[in-house]
Amino acid sequence: MNPVKVPVTAEEAARAVLTARDPSDLFGPLPADGTAVPAAATAAHRGLARLLHPDTPAGDAGLFTRLTGMWTRYREAVQGRIGFDDHVVVTSSRSYHVGPSPLASGNVADLYPVRYRDGDWRDAVLKVPRAPRDNDLMQAEATALGRIREKGPREARAFFPRLLESIRHRDAATGVERRANALDRLEGFHSLADVRRAYPDGIDPRDAAWMWRRLLVALDAASRAGVVHGAVVPEHVLIHPGEHGLVLVDWCYSVTAHAARTAPHIPAMVPHRKDFYPPEVAERRPASVRTDIYMATRCVEYVTAGRLPRELRSFARGCTLPAANQRPSDGFTLLIELDEALERLYGPRRFRPFTMPA
Repeated sequence: MNPVKVPVTAEEAARAVLTARDPSDLFGPLPADGTAVPAAATAAHRGLARLLHPDTPAGDAGLFTRLTGMWTRYREAVQGRIGFDDHVVVTSSRSYHVGPSPLASGNVADLYPVRYRDGDWRDAVLKVPRAPRDNDLMQAEATALGRIREKGPREARAFFPRLLESIRHRDAATGVERRANALDRLEGFHSLADVRRAYPDGIDPRDAAWMWRRLLVALDAASRAGVVHGAVVPEHVLIHPGEHGLVLVDWCYSVTAHAARTAPHIPAMVPHRKDFYPPEVAERRPASVRTDIYMATRCVEYVTAGRLPRELRSFARGCTLPAANQRPSDGFTLLIELDEALERLYGPRRFRPFTMPA
């Protein structure tokens, strides 16, 4: 870190505070890591404050107030790990400091890192559609996650992203309005697409078993709340290897029963994953939990890459029949049947460590 040049006269201090574009001009750059205010920054602030304090002969109350504000911004930036050039989105309940670059980009939206204060500083993501025409997809996600939170079983909440709030943001320059969703940030998760890239020959079906089971629990919970995900593809199924956790993300294509302005069919398909969809989606027929079960099963087949034993292949076939009314319609019952099949094959359930290559 470059040393901070501390003014030695009141005139130099006044000039420095007046011309500072942001706190780093006075106190030096923010630390690259950690949340401790650098000693050099503290020394710079003390030196400036001593020269400009209103109780001194050359003091200036206005400049001292500006200095105090700059110091507060600097300390908050360090403690909150936020940048001075962050865009700030203010809602009725929070102020989100939005990072300059997306963490990830999906088919219709970008995910930006954000920090907000809720007592302590917290991490989140802001999901922003690239085109305003996709505002309805952001609304569909907010509706689905809100319904699941309200109507779904509490014990299944860990399988879903937590929606902090849905935000309408109008660009001051263009007047274009976008609807964005603020969501809790997930750490340590990998998509099933990542898993397949890491294990191109497929993972052991015994490892896929816990992923399959958790997917069925998530789909059953959503179904009980009257929600169909509609896009259960590898990129949207996130797993935590160490904790054996699973979160089903990207509810933009979802269908929520009895929700305003919601059609019964899936509104669109993920372009490069069309082979994961059952026939009723392309035919724009009503979607149901059978639709999600079909796609979840295709994800398991994908991540195991042909390694499922015969009994599980037969089980998967029954879940991916072309006719929707011939597929299972109850995720919980299907979970029981899967557990029975797994026990016949592998014996009593036991924990198997799963890792992703570094």
